[in-house]
Amino acid sequence: MAEAHPLMLYNTLTRRKEEFVPLNAQNVRMYVCGPTVYDYAHIGNARPVIVFDVLFRLLRQMYGKEHVTYVRNITDVDDKINARAAEEGVSIRALTERTAKQFHEDIAALGVLPPTVEPRATEHIEEMKALIEALIAKGHAYVAEGHVLFHVPSMPDYGKLSNRSLDEMAAGARVEVAPYKKDPMDFVLWKPSKAGEPSWPSPAGIKEPGRPGWHIECSAMAEKHLGEVFDIHGGGIDLVFPHHENEIAQSRCAHATPVMAQYWLHNGFLQVEGEKMSKSLGNFITIHDLLKEWPGEVVRFNMLRTHYRQPIDWTKKGLEESQATLDRWGEISDRIGGSLVEGLLPDLAVIEALKDDLNTPLAIARLHELAKEARGGNESAGEKWLASAEFLGFDVSRWHARAQSSELVEVTDPELALSVKSLVAQRGEARKSKNFKEADRIRDELAARGVILKDAKDPATGEIVTTWELAR
Repeated sequence: MAEAHPLMLYNTLTRRKEEFVPLNAQNVRMYVCGPTVYDYAHIGNARPVIVFDVLFRLLRQMYGKEHVTYVRNITDVDDKINARAAEEGVSIRALTERTAKQFHEDIAALGVLPPTVEPRATEHIEEMKALIEALIAKGHAYVAEGHVLFHVPSMPDYGKLSNRSLDEMAAGARVEVAPYKKDPMDFVLWKPSKAGEPSWPSPAGIKEPGRPGWHIECSAMAEKHLGEVFDIHGGGIDLVFPHHENEIAQSRCAHATPVMAQYWLHNGFLQVEGEKMSKSLGNFITIHDLLKEWPGEVVRFNMLRTHYRQPIDWTKKGLEESQATLDRWGEISDRIGGSLVEGLLPDLAVIEALKDDLNTPLAIARLHELAKEARGGNESAGEKWLASAEFLGFDVSRWHARAQSSELVEVTDPELALSVKSLVAQRGEARKSKNFKEADRIRDELAARGVILKDAKDPATGEIVTTWELAR
C-alpha cells in the first residue's frame, strides 16, 4: 500500500501550501463565517458551505468525529436585517427565525452536515462587550460620540492577511468618513442603536444603548467556542478584507497572541454564465430557487467539480453535465443495491486527493475510475465507489430510488408511463423545431401530474436526453 501523505492546505496568511498540524490532535478546531439571515442564501453563499463541509468530513475521517469541532455562526444582528424587517413590516426576530430555517432546509438538501456548534451573534453580546473592554484597556480601541472604534495604527502588522499596506487598503476600501475617527481606517466595534433597532446596554461607560459592529461578532464567537487561538478559519475570498483582517486585529490585540488561527482558507469567487452575479443583471440565483429545478446532489456535484480556490463559472450546461454524470452513477448504485456496507471505508486515492488541498476534481476523477471498474463487474470497486461517494456527501440511496422510480411506475401504472413517454417525445420534437412555448406547455402539464422532467446533455453524443421521475 502506498504511503499516506499529510494533509496539505493553502494558507492565505502565508501564501503557500502547508502541512496541516493541529494545535491538539484530540481537539481539531475550525471556524467558518456563516450567513447573515435576512433573505434566501444565494448560490455564492453555498460554495463555502459545501467546501468546508468537505473539509469537516475529511478532518473527522483523519482525527475521529469526536475530536473535531466545527463552528459556523449565524449573524442575526445587522443593518441589512434591520432594513429588511422594516421593509416587510415584521419583527427582527421573526425575520431571522424564518430565514435561518430556510437556510438550514436549503443546505440540508445539498448534503451538508450540521456544524458541531452554530452560535448566534445575539447570544454572545456579553462576550463581545468583554472583548471591546479588553481592547480599550490595552490601547487598541477608543470611545468617540457613542461609538467604540478599533484604532488600526495601534497594530503594526495590520494588513498581513490581505498583504496590503494601509495606504493600499484605504484606497480600495469603502471607508466610512466620520469626524470622530482618529484615523480613516479605524473601524466600528460598537455603535449607537437607532429607534426600533436591536439594542443592549453599551460597554465602556457609554450611557446610551447600542449594538455591536459586524467584525467583533465573529471574534467573540470564535473565542467562546474555540479559544483564543485555533486551527482553521475559513470563508469566501471576499471576506479577506476587511472582515477577516479586522477579526485578526481584534482577537490578536485583545489576547496578545501571534495569530488568531493557524491556517486561513478561502474559496474563490463564483460568477453566473460568465458574469458577476447581481440582481441588476437578473442572474441572482438563490439556493432555494435552484433546488426547485435541480436535485441538491447535482448542485453539490457541480460545485465540487472545480477546485475550491479557483473561480467558478456557474452555468446551466455545467448543471446538465453534472446531472448526466449522477444519472449514470445512479445505475451503478442500482446495480450494487444502493446501500453502504457498514464499516466500508472510502477509497484511499479519494482521501489522498482531498488531502492535497481539497482537490475535489481529482477525487471525482477517481470516482469515475471506480465507476468504470464497477460497470465491468468489479464488486470491490463498486463498494469503494459507493463508500467514497457517500463520504463526499452524496446520498447514493436517493440515486438508487430515483433510478428505480420510472421502472416502478411502469409496473404499477403502465398507462401513466406510456402517456408520460408520449408527452416527453412530443416535447422533444417541439424543442427541436424551436417551439419552446409548446415544449413549456407540455412540461407544465406533466408537472401538474406530479412528473418532474430533467434535461441533460449526453457527453458522448452531445444530444439532450430527457429523464423523468414522480415527485415524492
